[in-house]
Amino acid sequence: MLANGSEVTLGKPFISNTSVEAKVLKQARSRKVVVFKYKAKSKYRRKQGHRQNYTELEITKI
Repeated sequence: MLANGSEVTLGKPFISNTSVEAKVLKQARSRKVVVFKYKAKSKYRRKQGHRQNYTELEITKI
């Protein structure tokens, strides 16, 4: 989607002759998510952690 004031253009699936410039702010890992599985009355317990990688971007120019 591209908007110039009151003119709005929707891409199906993209808009030709347009570009987006972005600056990478940081590449990091998100907070830990704890995955805990258990089954009652059977002594089954599994604890596992997960951290997703992500890239934080700043859009500088459209």
